[in-house]
Amino acid sequence: MAGHSQFKNIMHRKGRQDAQKSKLFSKLAREITVAAKLGTPDPSMNARLRAAVIAARQENMPRDNIERAIKKAIGSEGENYDEIRYEGYGPGGVAVIVQALTDNRNRAASDIRSYFTKSGGNLGETGSVSFMFDHVGIIEYDAGKASADDMLDAAIEAGADDVVSSESGHEVYASKETFREVAKALEAKFGEARKSELTWKPQNTVPVDDETGEKLLKLIDLLNEHDDVQNVYANFEVSDALVAKMGG
Repeated sequence: MAGHSQFKNIMHRKGRQDAQKSKLFSKLAREITVAAKLGTPDPSMNARLRAAVIAARQENMPRDNIERAIKKAIGSEGENYDEIRYEGYGPGGVAVIVQALTDNRNRAASDIRSYFTKSGGNLGETGSVSFMFDHVGIIEYDAGKASADDMLDAAIEAGADDVVSSESGHEVYASKETFREVAKALEAKFGEARKSELTWKPQNTVPVDDETGEKLLKLIDLLNEHDDVQNVYANFEVSDALVAKMGG
């Protein structure tokens, strides 16, 4: 297991300002509704729904909103959303994956394609960049939940593939196949995780200069602002100074 990772999750900077909260809540609600529709509306029996509810709690989404989103899946008034993955290259040839839940495929594809084009990148076919990423589960805990050694021991015992511990917390990675079991074993030992979801982890990250990095961060912010976009992943590294400058 690696002791550290270059996987810097600069993609998840959305929702930090109050003005963005309602947009974030609507995205979280959409994921809850879709997860509840695809499985049972009981979070204890539906791993994806449980992860969506945990994510909503982490953002202080009101309980009423969460329950309403689940009820929407049970009723007939809920919209039908398609899950789509877009792949392409951003500025500097950086690989970008966009996950969307949309009720209008044409609108989503058109908008996302235009964002890539305007940024100097281009949207590719499905599979054009995902081979450069591993589709894995990530389980995150606050640093105070366990020492690095205790988390590593528990993760190995649970069948995890990698653990990254730092001052900001513990990131435990597991394969898609073992992810749910690993998450369950860690929850039994350390309580509810702060995040538990499938993610696209770059196999390697490429450093980019500040000018290219600024363009990339703007593209990612633009994508994240779109109502249909749930997550954005990319395989680049930028300086901490630039992340701070861009409000990361």
